[in-house]
Amino acid sequence: MNRPARRVAVVCMVLFAALLVNANWLQVGQVHSLKTEPTNGRQITERLERERGSILAGDVEIARSVASNDQYKYQRQYPAGSLYADVTGYYTLFTAAGLERSQDVFLSGDDDRLLASRVTGLFTNQQRRGGTVLTSLVPAVQQAAAQALGDRRGAVVALDPKTGAVLAMVTSPTYDPSPLASHTEKTATDAYGVLAADKAQPLLNRATQQTYPPGSTFKLITAAAALAAGRHPDDRIAAPNELKLPLSTVTLPNFDGETCGDGQTDTLIHALTISCNTAFGQLGIDLGDDALRSQAEAFGFNTTFPDLPVSQARSVFPSDLDGAQTAQSAIGQYNVRVTPLQMAEVVAAIANGGTEMKPYLVSELRGPDKRTISRTSPKELGKPISGDVAAELTTMMESVVTAGTGRKAQIDGVTVAGKTGTAEHGTDVAPHAWFVGFAPADNPRVAVAVIVEDGGGEIGTGGAIAAPVAKQVMQAALDRP
Repeated sequence: MNRPARRVAVVCMVLFAALLVNANWLQVGQVHSLKTEPTNGRQITERLERERGSILAGDVEIARSVASNDQYKYQRQYPAGSLYADVTGYYTLFTAAGLERSQDVFLSGDDDRLLASRVTGLFTNQQRRGGTVLTSLVPAVQQAAAQALGDRRGAVVALDPKTGAVLAMVTSPTYDPSPLASHTEKTATDAYGVLAADKAQPLLNRATQQTYPPGSTFKLITAAAALAAGRHPDDRIAAPNELKLPLSTVTLPNFDGETCGDGQTDTLIHALTISCNTAFGQLGIDLGDDALRSQAEAFGFNTTFPDLPVSQARSVFPSDLDGAQTAQSAIGQYNVRVTPLQMAEVVAAIANGGTEMKPYLVSELRGPDKRTISRTSPKELGKPISGDVAAELTTMMESVVTAGTGRKAQIDGVTVAGKTGTAEHGTDVAPHAWFVGFAPADNPRVAVAVIVEDGGGEIGTGGAIAAPVAKQVMQAALDRP
């Protein structure tokens, strides 16, 4: 064989080998990922011809499949409309989101843990069915959060501080997933197009995917770093009427020009109670940005929470800060950014004696026969603060609600611990309103974070706008059995 012919033969063999490798990779190596990809049209068609499992909140079906009269056998429905949309997500002809996406293999019946059910179905001539996903959400708490937030943009997260269970996760604006699940392609695509084009971003889960400046709620983290460094709630700290920022001509004022303590110093507990900016700005400078960052990261900043089955953004405490930036960061401004879930985790850890629990949304998986396949066990995520620091912070946060900026979060007969925040985020716009806290302070059953974007259109503080929302959510959580 001459040289050109040999070259052609070698090229052909290489191409043939590449074809074989590619075919084997697609058919063997990627079979699972391709099969479980929600956008796989063939798989969606196949799955719409079987009964997809339900998603539950307590005993309430929040996503289910019912028999249909079209080319597919089953239609996905969301009986509660928009109430649980940011958790359930949606399941359409083309794609999926939320739990519908992250739990798709189990809901569709393809999970290996449902093998026994599939084998039984072969002998009983039953079609393959999906498993049921039981969430940790409590319907009464979810409903209370949605009603309290109303049509104002923002988010609410409520946690069980002892277990990490998410009791409520609500964002506004939101959407009804049902039109997206239509079997009519035009109806589904038109519905998605309207939602995707909406500048208010109703498809965005603000509880986990959106970050905000935390404002004065971050003072809890600054206070934690100070207490860990040896300070005590009754220690006097610098609290001038205005704080001159290092290497800058800018000064940091207190809210509405108020005076903290005697105008020069204040106790740490009183500074938190009235949310004194200058005291915490100076405290941040004294501690240094490394100490603040270390404390923030201990709570979970600069990363995401593992295994949470919804999309997340990272909460951020910036690096390489100068003195002025450190002072601003210590009061939750500059480039500090948090998700509402992150701030709920911060107060949950304080409520739980310094131990931060891993947040979870899926509490149990059940087979088509209602048999429990797996149940989530609470797991420690870390211990960002000591028990002593947690106890001191709790005392300080009780003072915020009984005698400070958080009075509107008070619940009759219950001691509430909390912190307000009023976060600036631009010129000519109202600040975001925050409240974070837990109750009862002596035996916490619920930890909550509330943000109302732009104050809900009002010029007001977190204590005036967000605290009443948190009160209603905490009350609903305390009323549950």
